[in-house]
Amino acid sequence: MAKKNTAAGNAAAGRKKLTESNLLLLITVVIFVVMYAGAMVFLQKGFLKPQTFFNILNANAALIITACGMSLVMITGGIDISVGGVVALVSMCCAVYLDYMGGNVFVSLLIALGIGLAFGVVQGYLVAYLDIQPFIVSLAGMFFARGMTTIVHTAPFNVENETFVALKNTRIYVPGMGTVNKLGKYVPAYVEIGVIIALLVVVVLFCALKWTKAGRNFYAVGGNRQSALMLGINVKRTRFLAQLLCGVLAGIGGYVYFLHVGSGSASHASGMEMNAIASSIIGGTLLTGGVGNIFGTFVGVLSLSTIQNIVSSIGLDQAWWTGITVAAMLCIFLIIQSVILRRRQ
Repeated sequence: MAKKNTAAGNAAAGRKKLTESNLLLLITVVIFVVMYAGAMVFLQKGFLKPQTFFNILNANAALIITACGMSLVMITGGIDISVGGVVALVSMCCAVYLDYMGGNVFVSLLIALGIGLAFGVVQGYLVAYLDIQPFIVSLAGMFFARGMTTIVHTAPFNVENETFVALKNTRIYVPGMGTVNKLGKYVPAYVEIGVIIALLVVVVLFCALKWTKAGRNFYAVGGNRQSALMLGINVKRTRFLAQLLCGVLAGIGGYVYFLHVGSGSASHASGMEMNAIASSIIGGTLLTGGVGNIFGTFVGVLSLSTIQNIVSSIGLDQAWWTGITVAAMLCIFLIIQSVILRRRQ
């Protein structure tokens, strides 16, 4: 009898551990692994090379950072569609400072952080303390950032600052992951500096959400603000902190994006805010708040980029095919989330 009770207790504990967030994360990881493995088996066109995976990380390091910030806001029940505009503004300001003002790289990094911090503080105050809808506030922030980008400089240009160019061209080689080309020469695999920064952001935020009081407050506020208030959580401060961190991460993501492209342009990061939202949803973050996982967002970015590469590899290079496949993925994950919500209720 005691063994039966113990077995029942273990089964109940297992069910408790499989929370909504963990279930959505598991689904996201499985879909990504199946999708990438299928591409390796059936397409092969470069997917068998480790550098293909690293190139996905190189191209999407900035998106990983901004999507993590977006997930923080969405977990608290908000949204921020200004991140793409902030990334473009950071890139343009840093480019103009380095090329036209003879600036140095360290100060340009401070400029990026300052821009992100300014957007985070202003938008966070309007959302949390004046209780204005996050969508309206961030929509205004997006228009302001895009407009300011054009005011700072209109024509696109490449940065020629020697220190910055050297930093941009820095490669971190991954031992044992290289390949031999057709000429018989060994080509080592590498990642850019931005990838290391993105991975550090993912690890820090994952640990913060899982093991800190502020992280638990994010989930509590997103789940039910009234209940969080009754538990003694400062709801306004928590929402402000989420918007602030999203702004700062957009500034960091903007500099990582700048390191990758090496130029300033008003058209930079076009649609990045939508990709960040899509990555968060694919990664298991609920639009209603209270459920989400930073590692899931990271996998969501990889899934989004992988499906785009698959569509391109099979010869569908037109932009609308990518949009259609991304829309299909979003619909699938939104249906899954709807089922999970019903399960929770």
